Amino acid sequence: MEELVRTTDPTLIVFSRALLSAEDIDCFEFDVHMSVLEGSLGVLPRRLMVARRDAFRARAILRDNDVETTPPR
Repeated sequence: MEELVRTTDPTLIVFSRALLSAEDIDCFEFDVHMSVLEGSLGVLPRRLMVARRDAFRARAILRDNDVETTPPR
C-alpha cells in the first residue's frame, strides 16, 4: 500500500475517493477513527491509501484535479 493523501480535511478525502473510484482504482482510508480514540476529534490526519500497482496512475489523477499528494517513498 502507498499513501496518496494525508489530511484532516474530510471533504478532500471524499473528493479524492470519488475521483479514484470513477477510474476503477480501489482506495482505502486509514486512521478514520483514531482521532475519536485519542479524544482529539478530528485533529489527527487521515490517510488515503492505494495498492502499489495503482499508485502512479492514482497520483496523476489527483494531480490533474489539483489535489496535492504526499511524495512517493
